[in-house]
Amino acid sequence: MRWDAQRMDEGGEQALPLEVTGRGGIVRGGGRGGLRLPPPVPIEAGTDDEAMAIEITAKSILNRVPGGSRMPFEWTLNPYRGCGHACRYCFARNTHTYLDLDTGRDFDTRIIVKVNAATLLRKELASPRWAGEPVAMGTNTDPYQRAEGRYRLMPEIIAALRDRANPFSILTKGTLILRDLDLIVQAARVAPVSVALSVGSVDERLWRAVEPGAPSPVRRLEVVRRFAEAGVACSVLMAPILPGLGDSPAEIDRTVAAIAEAGAVNLTPVVLHLRPGAREWYHAWLSRERPALLPLYERLYRDGAYAPKSYRREVADRVEQARRRHGLADPRRSENFRTRQHDPPRSDADRDRERQLSLL
Repeated sequence: MRWDAQRMDEGGEQALPLEVTGRGGIVRGGGRGGLRLPPPVPIEAGTDDEAMAIEITAKSILNRVPGGSRMPFEWTLNPYRGCGHACRYCFARNTHTYLDLDTGRDFDTRIIVKVNAATLLRKELASPRWAGEPVAMGTNTDPYQRAEGRYRLMPEIIAALRDRANPFSILTKGTLILRDLDLIVQAARVAPVSVALSVGSVDERLWRAVEPGAPSPVRRLEVVRRFAEAGVACSVLMAPILPGLGDSPAEIDRTVAAIAEAGAVNLTPVVLHLRPGAREWYHAWLSRERPALLPLYERLYRDGAYAPKSYRREVADRVEQARRRHGLADPRRSENFRTRQHDPPRSDADRDRERQLSLL
């Protein structure tokens, strides 16, 4: 693994507020995190082992978005790499190849934990070069995945942003965000804060099949309701809408109705896109579990990662009709975050990426 040299050494300084003593003492993991520490040997790709937390000391924590991406934010923060939610379709899977790990089971079970994330963040926010730009979290892997229940990195991260009155956004499937509700409310009093939950469908059978490690859609919508009650507007990214599985008019209507009832301030639908890494893993799942759908996916995604414009427009129309029926406000980009001005002309793929992240 590329970051083996940054792993915490046995006997090194304890970086977490946990009652542990490192590799030679009490083993971290178990409990809510469901992770164990790896043995003190190099991590190799493709080993069918138990899920593990690979603790590293990161060298930086604020990541600048490449200028050509045209995303509606310029800085991201990811305290974890890999994700225990194990979503079959996750677009971030290919990022594990940067670590010399694979995009399938390794992504689900080799969770990189940046144990010094909060300390680094305070240092970087205090730099004279930092201009107080908005910081987006949850754009790669979920900061409220199960490991966060054990490592508790987010409270200190949010506190650091609050103390500097720095704008931020969080996109998550994790109900653990409710643990930090009071902190987020405090931060929202001093800076623009945006929270969004990802709910592509409320079909429980579909959730269990394609998002086996994530909380149920019903529980995620309860998070939306709790934030609304606390006075913090919460949006929903209706994503991904899965062709042949969650795209029927009846299922879209049921999902939009539940989102509206939960009190979401807005809704942005996004049809599944299949980038390298995610494409192969999702295709393997379809082949095992839904082989009858393979011809549909081969037709829709034969030209690349995005379904045809005509299909995406059809799905968007279904969502719009359901939105109107259930009295949900029109989608709008959050005014909390600055975006680049005078961008060059955008392709359909660019517009889809912007819609997916416009709630941030």
